[in-house]
Amino acid sequence: MRLPQARLDQVIDRFQQVEARMGAATDGQEIVRLSKEHAEMKPIADAVMALAKTREEMADLEAMASDPEMAEMAADELQTLKDSLPEMERGVALLLAPRDADEQASAVLEVRAGTGGDEAALFAGDLFRMYSRYAANRGWKVELDSATEGEAGGYKEIIATVSGEGVFGRLKFESGVHRVQRVPVTEAGGRIHTSAATVAVLPEVEDVEIEIHDKDIRIDTFRASGSGGQHVNKTDSAVRITHLPTGIVVTSSEKSQHVNRDKAMKNLRVRLYDQQRQAKDLARSDSRKSQVGSGDRSERIRTYNFPQGRVSDHRINLTLHSLPQILEGDLDPLLDALIAEDQAARLADLEAEFS
Repeated sequence: MRLPQARLDQVIDRFQQVEARMGAATDGQEIVRLSKEHAEMKPIADAVMALAKTREEMADLEAMASDPEMAEMAADELQTLKDSLPEMERGVALLLAPRDADEQASAVLEVRAGTGGDEAALFAGDLFRMYSRYAANRGWKVELDSATEGEAGGYKEIIATVSGEGVFGRLKFESGVHRVQRVPVTEAGGRIHTSAATVAVLPEVEDVEIEIHDKDIRIDTFRASGSGGQHVNKTDSAVRITHLPTGIVVTSSEKSQHVNRDKAMKNLRVRLYDQQRQAKDLARSDSRKSQVGSGDRSERIRTYNFPQGRVSDHRINLTLHSLPQILEGDLDPLLDALIAEDQAARLADLEAEFS
């Protein structure tokens, strides 16, 4: 992709403006805003300047090629730069392409059992364990927000916050319906059953202003369920918050009512922000149908087939025969393929913009 020089110059001009303003700014809020923009722009500016330097070196080498004594050496170096140029231009194009503003955010992970009764709850537990192992492998922190266990094990619903750099960017394409085909432990006849669980990944953005009026929420307290014996909760410490305009309900059931209220309000803000994101996703998908990232959480996105040991992602027609490894948290082969597909779509959008 040949990127217009005017667009590259625009990036460098803005980066230099931000640097100059950072040196002169005295207002604390402006300094924070400029520092954030500088950090976001620096990788792009560095890549653009490296590309410009390569193009300049190529022009110099082409001039040297007219000198008989320098022609052979210049030709070798010129070919090396020509070979590296397409990948450099692609890298710059990816940095310039429209990207999700929440790529680097932490995320709230929700896994809910769907059709399939006890087996669906067991599968939801398997999925949550898979994501927890993947998070541990990447050095992310998983903090449980709430959980409702299934009668035969697993979870009817489990919600956790996954904290770390780039969590949402890696996991956002996991939202949707996950289907499992296997013989349940409760099946005496050895027949294969199909069950499902729904995954939602929501960005946790700290500095987004979501206004919540007291008149728009109802707060209820109730007794959190315990595991029996000395662990039974004897006080009404659990908190349920209902957002009346949208009908969104969030709960938290730690031992402290104060902690629960804070957690529930945080989760409510996450869901209200996600509702805004979904509206934008819908508008974007109306203008361009992409195989990934449509934001439709009712879509069946993946099947885990135990008898054949395979996992199939239906959005990109990818099948991997490594089910045990994937369930142990080796998700990168799947996630890398999904991210690559999304990058290709974003590059196509950028190319259309420049054409």
